[in-house]
Amino acid sequence: MIPLAAIEDALPAMDLTLATPALLFPAISLLLLAYTNRFLALAALIRDLQSRYQDTHEETVYRQIENLQRRVILIRNMQVLGVSSLFICVLCMLLLMAGWSVIATALFVVSLLLMMLSLALSMREIQISVEALNIQLGDIAHDRSGARPQPQDDNDTPPPAP
Repeated sequence: MIPLAAIEDALPAMDLTLATPALLFPAISLLLLAYTNRFLALAALIRDLQSRYQDTHEETVYRQIENLQRRVILIRNMQVLGVSSLFICVLCMLLLMAGWSVIATALFVVSLLLMMLSLALSMREIQISVEALNIQLGDIAHDRSGARPQPQDDNDTPPPAP
């Protein structure tokens, strides 16, 4: 186990006050609100796609459902990390009030790391969301290329190349 004096010496000279961890509260709260909104939108979309898949058994719908399953897991993990960050931030504030600034500083760093992990998962969820949109756009492009009528007016089109 590392002695407490070694941790104190290793920490940079930083004056952590109650105001510092309190700065995370609005940021974490807004992140959690955004994550909850994403989750609710995905839940509604999953319900719609599930009923559509039961009726049609389309491969595209199934691929979208698989994509949404991955996104729901990521959003759950984003929320867990965000709530953990907020919890540890509150614990940090309690320790600051108790006068245990070294442990409070370490917990504040942990809180920041958890928030960074939550944001990293959010970036990954956005990438998966873009993949889902590309699946949809690819299907639209495929449908349009097969069903697009060719012009029949001889005056407007050049003769075919030999």
